[in-house]
Amino acid sequence: MTDSITPTQNVHQVEVAIAGAGFGGLCMAIKLQEAGITDFVILEKGDEVGGTWRDNQYPGAACDVQSHMYSYSFATSPKWTKRYAPWSEIQQYILDVTEQYRLRPKVRFHQEVTSAVFNEGTGRWTVKTAGGDTYICRHWILASGPLHVPSIPKIKGLDQFQGKVMHSAQWDHGYDLRDKRVASIGTGGSAIQYVPEIAPKVKQLHVFQRTAAWVIPRDERSYSAFSKKMFATLPFTRTLHRWRCYWTNESRVWPIFHPSLAKVGEFFLKKFISWQVKDPELVKKLTPDYTLGCKRILISNKWFPTFNRPNVELVTDDIREFTATGIVTKDGKARPLDCVILGTGFIVDPRIYMKNFELRGLNGHTIQEDWKVSPTAYLGITAANYPNMYQLVGPHTGLGHNSIIFMIEAQADYIVNCVKLLQAKGNGYLDVKEEAQNRFLGEMTQALKGTVWDSGCKSWYQTAEGINFAIWPKSTWRYWLATRKVNEADYRFVKCVGMPDTGASHLPGGQAVASPLAR
Repeated sequence: MTDSITPTQNVHQVEVAIAGAGFGGLCMAIKLQEAGITDFVILEKGDEVGGTWRDNQYPGAACDVQSHMYSYSFATSPKWTKRYAPWSEIQQYILDVTEQYRLRPKVRFHQEVTSAVFNEGTGRWTVKTAGGDTYICRHWILASGPLHVPSIPKIKGLDQFQGKVMHSAQWDHGYDLRDKRVASIGTGGSAIQYVPEIAPKVKQLHVFQRTAAWVIPRDERSYSAFSKKMFATLPFTRTLHRWRCYWTNESRVWPIFHPSLAKVGEFFLKKFISWQVKDPELVKKLTPDYTLGCKRILISNKWFPTFNRPNVELVTDDIREFTATGIVTKDGKARPLDCVILGTGFIVDPRIYMKNFELRGLNGHTIQEDWKVSPTAYLGITAANYPNMYQLVGPHTGLGHNSIIFMIEAQADYIVNCVKLLQAKGNGYLDVKEEAQNRFLGEMTQALKGTVWDSGCKSWYQTAEGINFAIWPKSTWRYWLATRKVNEADYRFVKCVGMPDTGASHLPGGQAVASPLAR
């Protein structure tokens, strides 16, 4: 397919184009710089770096992975104030890292990518943005992540409601919730954080729950002045603490792999719920009926006690419709409202949020057609028929028990090795073989069998058809081992006749890849 470029467009030649300036895109940029690859650009649709942590600023927003683990292994920080950092500290960390590695000049803001088309003759991608710019690149990296498109529920009459409506990822801090009648729709990871924070302020809070969540206690301890001083003066102690956090988290896979062990955890968590909630009927409604870990496990000390408040109502009846002034449930009860907060999460199936995205590979292949059944990619990174295209946090690399930053670093190292390998061979592009991709998918499907994710519940890890496409169903150290080296036998290497020279500097030879824990 030929590139369609008009002379009036702003056309830029670059070796590597990265879409997204969140944790993934910034990590990728740093890894490229470390390898001596400096001819790259980061295309960011927003006006600042940070991705998820730039957007999610709702009250109580925080990470559910320990701060020292939810950060780069090569940029550990002594500044964390708590075991689990609030969003503001995480965003500040991202800003600090951006300055430390001098990445800001590489970022192009307000450049949402709308199209990416591969030219087989030149071995180049033509990447276009909503701003009208075009980037011709040899390597194209999707680092937008799965948590960037808010999910807005399709409920009858929602567009007719005359009060305030906001999604948790688009929080309006200028709107005063004091003495307001508020409905919160959804009881996922965002809602369990903001609901306890806004409950004391509002006049009445109706929490609409479709499915109860397993919620475990949260370690709210702050780091002492001594600990922070030690982390600052002895950097190796940060690495040791990181190792401790890693293996603590990794131990959680055993109940996931063996659902019978999860039953033990369920027993104690049911006691936890009944201890924190006074009303026995509420206890029943707040107790999940599915296996622990089948859906995302949430962390909070404040969620359950919130329902002891006289101004908080848990609603489990389905919503029939919105009216101009409130919500009517299927039992016919009307609840007048001033504000509706959508804690409904994100669209994580790329087939949905990329349905209007033009992504064309070899021989007319489109991602919409190739992913018609389910998203898939070899190691969650490369997809057959899309040469020199890479993904961060792609299919089957999401986690339910440890830090996604660990996975991102392993993926970024792997991508750098692909770029260097291609350069060393003098080829135009590499394309993962379909048999290798199918083998990987078979391994994932087999590994999921018998786990809690295979126990029958419906979760955001799945497509609408029930296919689990998101989760890495093994220990994370096994993913690190699988991505340390590129298996050349799994790829086709093709030399292009019309490869243009962009003036990019020669890429250096191979380098050893260190563990993303031990730096």
